[in-house]
Amino acid sequence: MRFWSGVASNPLSGPDSQASPDSFYLPDLCTPLAVLGVVLISELGAIVLTLAGEASWALFFGELARTSLLFLWMGLTTAALLCRIRFWLAGFSTPVATILTILAVSLNIVLVSEIIYWLGYLWEPPVTGDATGWFPSNHLFFLSRNIAVGIIIISLALRYFYINDQWQKNVEREAEARIQALQARIRPHFLFNSMNTIAALTRTNPAAAEEAVEDLADLFRASLNVSDKNTVIRQELETTRIYQRMEQQRLGERLIVQWDIDGLPMSARIPALTIQPLLENAIYHGVELLSEPGVVTIKGKVDDKMVYVTVSNPVTRSGASSQRSGNNMAMTNIHERLKLAFGHRASLEVTDTGENYQVTIGFPYTD
Repeated sequence: MRFWSGVASNPLSGPDSQASPDSFYLPDLCTPLAVLGVVLISELGAIVLTLAGEASWALFFGELARTSLLFLWMGLTTAALLCRIRFWLAGFSTPVATILTILAVSLNIVLVSEIIYWLGYLWEPPVTGDATGWFPSNHLFFLSRNIAVGIIIISLALRYFYINDQWQKNVEREAEARIQALQARIRPHFLFNSMNTIAALTRTNPAAAEEAVEDLADLFRASLNVSDKNTVIRQELETTRIYQRMEQQRLGERLIVQWDIDGLPMSARIPALTIQPLLENAIYHGVELLSEPGVVTIKGKVDDKMVYVTVSNPVTRSGASSQRSGNNMAMTNIHERLKLAFGHRASLEVTDTGENYQVTIGFPYTD
């Protein structure tokens, strides 16, 4: 049975002190959900083994009780052992860690089997040919059977854990690639609008245009330095404020941005270029179409470990239908990136009253 597709390091090397248990395919068996799974699997195994070995229902439940007790002790002690040595196993290559895991489980089965047998021997000395007692009478068969069953079960379990781990990593890599692709799509749109701002300023205020170029450089330096991981919301808000300053130079008193973000945790993580495009849309599809000054409101709060950011702007009745199509790409982009980063807990809600356009994004608070 092959658990791995290739190993870059020396398979005989010792544990790596820099290895992370999160990269190891064996799951954390210390969690309550994992313990519940061990109990359920142990009981199902006991039922199957008892059904296969008994010829009548009269002896079924008594044998099931004995087998269940044995399987539960084996399963729980094995889970506790693997929980303790998981960090150590993570330092080895996949094939070596797999072999060491099977050996550790086998040794645990031997130890538990010996304890059970000798406790039974002292409590109820075995009688040759008597198979009705609670404790085993054939020492060698009891020990060898437990080892064989244990190796089969742990081998199947490790195979499942490895395939499941590879599948999850492939899903994560695919999600990261999609996020990068979506990020690449939004940057040109952001660049074109920024260049339009600078072009308008060069004709009316060259000094302001020079400042806008410096702000644009800062914005792109921040966006290009973004890694595959999410950025802290503090940095995203700084990027949004720089963009606001650029637009303020172009629109002057026509643009008013009100910030109400005291309730936001600055250490919360969010996909880069998430809030800035919301402000950009509010200006280009809202304030810029108004004949009078427009107020854009940016609010943030935390509710039940969820972070909510709301951006609202006024719209004109005449321009409402034509401007909405321009929002589709950015809204779809932001929503998909939030879903890829946070799964089903992320949300994006749009409220359009005809006079006010409001977008609220929600995502879990991860520090």
